[in-house]
Order: sequence, then structure tokens, then C-alpha cells
Amino acid sequence: MATAAAASIPARRGEERADLSAWLAVAAGSLGALLATLDVSIVNSALPTIQGEIGASGSEGTWIATSFLVAEIIIIPLSAWLERLLGLRTLLLIAVVMFTAFSMLCGIATDLTTMIIGRAGQGLMGGALIPTAMTIVATRLPARQQPIGMALFGVTVILGPVVGPLLGGWLTENLSWHYAFFVNVPVCAVLVLLLLLGLPHQKPDWDYLRFADWFGIAGMILGLGGLTVVLEEGHREEWFESTLIVQLTIMTLLGFAMLAWGQLTARKPVLKLSLIFNRQFGSVVVMGLVLGMVLYGTTYVIPQFLAIIADYNALQTGWIIFYMGLPALLLMPIVPFLIPRLDIRIAVGGGLAIIAWSGWISAGLTAETAGSHFIPGQLMRGVGIVFCMLFLNQATVASVTKEDAGDASGIFNAARNLGGSFALAGLATVQDQRSWLHSRRMEESLNANGWDVQSYLGGLQQSLGSLEAAFRTLAGTIQREAFVMSYNDIFFGMTIITTLSVPLVLFLRPLPKGMSLSMH
Repeated sequence: MATAAAASIPARRGEERADLSAWLAVAAGSLGALLATLDVSIVNSALPTIQGEIGASGSEGTWIATSFLVAEIIIIPLSAWLERLLGLRTLLLIAVVMFTAFSMLCGIATDLTTMIIGRAGQGLMGGALIPTAMTIVATRLPARQQPIGMALFGVTVILGPVVGPLLGGWLTENLSWHYAFFVNVPVCAVLVLLLLLGLPHQKPDWDYLRFADWFGIAGMILGLGGLTVVLEEGHREEWFESTLIVQLTIMTLLGFAMLAWGQLTARKPVLKLSLIFNRQFGSVVVMGLVLGMVLYGTTYVIPQFLAIIADYNALQTGWIIFYMGLPALLLMPIVPFLIPRLDIRIAVGGGLAIIAWSGWISAGLTAETAGSHFIPGQLMRGVGIVFCMLFLNQATVASVTKEDAGDASGIFNAARNLGGSFALAGLATVQDQRSWLHSRRMEESLNANGWDVQSYLGGLQQSLGSLEAAFRTLAGTIQREAFVMSYNDIFFGMTIITTLSVPLVLFLRPLPKGMSLSMH
């Protein structure tokens, strides 16, 4: 006891320094998280090409993205339990090797079934790489060096979704969509080497199987999996008009009921959800949800607008999305020095305010808007997300004990991904409803017998050759303007949601003086 206490004194005094193997482990964790977040969006640019080559329709092709997200969101909160069961290095080695195999399967896929199996496998294995990266930082680095590790991890989480469309678009335009998957192979080889050098081997603890919270595990799979599919596919299936969505909703509710039962009865619940009732950690989770909505929402909204209105190709759109990642690259060397010096409430509150402002200036869209309009908002959004993400990563682990770091990381990362799913589901619905509303209002404002309308239609008829063509052109113009207005509504909505989350920073506690992170 005395020896253990003495050994911990240097860490408490901030005198301990991480060795090379610890930094190799941190590098492995950050690279793994980058790989997992990158592969969420790398196929987005290539999706139309992939669908054509494997013979999938547009609605079927959405499962190429959905299958990845469903598998990933299931495994993220289970990662802490799997880590305790198998040991961290064993879990990550299995995940990386299998991620490589599933990536190759996607690359050689010639039909939709094979592609969906490969993408689901990628999500299942890649999802384990995200929360474990935070766990590595929390357990392998001393407190005063953890801001550097958290900065590396935070930057990879930000860069993945914004670099993905750019890299996927470039590979598709210059080589082939297959390389969007094959590019993972050399990266995974480097990752395996870093894991072998940076992490010690731990013996599996099979007691976690014997006393496993099987109700909780099954409930988490059914609940999170069902919820993600409902959010992703609900709009296309017309929500509860679809038997599939109704069945999945019932499955989701049953799953969450089983998860709750496991929390109440299991000796060791699969995930310590009671952490959410910690005032600080609960507020961090809600803000993570909002960040996920903004991060994944904007990477959905802007490409849609540019493709339909500005006629941008995948590579051009990818460059506009990439501007959101530039602040992460520029601020990464600075933020670790700010974390122990800048009050976390000021940093996160300021970051959320900047994100809200970026939504405001991204609105004001017209039918003539080009990609350059989004650049200031993307840069501001990137700055805000850097400050929020990196400080909230720190707060995630600071608000719990070291033993609970894995569970906290899993919950926070799952919340961020769920925020993305909520955003995608909500945005698709809002776009349709607001477009319909705006088009009806414009139609109602047009007097068919009015001089302006008759004059406009007459001019169109003269240039197009028929009254029918003139009516089609007018209808297309109304539809385009309604679409533009709906996206202005979306950006205003993002501004409001982000602004409403700012008061949550009042629940955050400053980090202890002289230490970057409190490890109780």
C-alpha cells in the first residue's frame, strides 16, 4: 500500500513523463480513430459510382452508409466491456486486422449484399477504435501531458468526417472507387506495428463472460441498432406508415427496456449509464450530441446544396467541406497549452457561440450561391468545433474516475454519433416539409391572371416554343427557390439549437489548478 502510494506521488505532482511506448500507443489510438471516422464519409462522394457498378438502386445504396453507422454505434459503448474482457491490445489488434479484411471485401465487392456485409464489418471493427483512443490517453499518459494526447485524438475525430469526402472524391475521380477501401490496408499495417510497440499485452479476464450483463448487451444491440436504422431510414420509408419502421421501433423500445433491466439487476452492468446523472458528465454528453448534429449535419447539407444548386462535382464539394478541418490542423499545436490555462466554461461556451454564429452567416443562400459563400462559415465552424471537442474530451475523462474512463468515453462518443444520426434524420424531414411549405406559399402568391405572371409566361413561351414548356420552367424555378429557402431554414435551425446548448457550460467544473486533468 505504502509503495503504491509512493509510486503515485510523482504523477500527482506532475513530475511523471510518458515514455516512448506510451506515445506510440497514443499515436496508434489517434490513427485508429482517424481511420474509423474517415471511413464514415469516404464513400459519400463515390456512392453514385458504386451504386452503378454493383447494380444498386438509390434507396438500396443508402444501406452502404447506414450499415456502417448502425454497426459502429452498437460497438462504441460496448468497447469498454470488450476491453476489460480481452485486454486493450488484443481488442485493438483484432479490430484492426478484421477492419483490414472487411475493407478489402468492400473493395472487391461486385454486388450489394457483399458491400453491405463489408461495410457493417468495417463499422463494427472501426467503432472499437474510437473510444479506446480516449482510454489510451487517460490511462497511458500522466495528467499534465494528457492535453496533448486529447488534442491529437480530438483533431482526428474532427478531420475524419471532413477529409473523407475530399479523399473519396479525389480517389474516385483520379483512380477508382475501389481505392477508397484499399487505402486502408497500408494504414492498418502501420497501426498494427504501433499497437505491438506501444501497448503491453494483458491477459483476458474470462470472468467478464461468466458474469456478463447479457440483458444489457442484447438490449444495447437491439436498442441502438434499431434506433439508428429508424433515424436513417425513417424519412425514406415515410416513418410510421412503414411496417418495417414500426417493427424496428418496437425492437428499439424492447432493447432499451432490456438495457435498463440490466442496469438495475446486473452485478457489473455492461455500461455504467449512471454516469449520465453526474451533472458535469451529463452536460458534456448533451453538448456532444449537439456537436455531432453540427459536424455530421453540415457535411450532409452543404454537399447536397452544392450538387443540386451549384452543380459541383464530388471533388469540388470535398474541398469546401475540407475548410472546416483547416482550423483543427492550425490550432492543434496551440490548444494543448490552452487547456490547463483557459477556463473550460469560457472555451466551450465561446466555441458553441462561434458555431452558432457560423450557422447564421451560412444562411442567406440564393439560387446563385456558389461554394465560396460557405468558406467563412466553414472556417468559423471549424474553430468552434476544435475548442468544444478538445475541451469536452478533457471534461469527459475529468468528470469520472480513472476506472470509469472507458465507459465515459463510450457514452460520449456514442452520443456524438447519435447526434449525427438525429441530424441526418431531422434534416431530410425538414428539407421536404419546408420545401413543400415554401413552394405552396409562392404558388399562392402568384395570380394566374396577373399581368406580371402572364408577361413572364409569355416571354418563356416565346423563348421555349410552347406554353407547356413555360409552365414546366416556372414550376422548376419555384421548386429551386423553395429548396434554397429550406436550406436557409436548416442553417437558422442549427444556430438556434447550438445557442440553446450554451447555458450547459455552467455545469462544467474548472480543471484543478496545476493539473490539466483530474484523475480521482
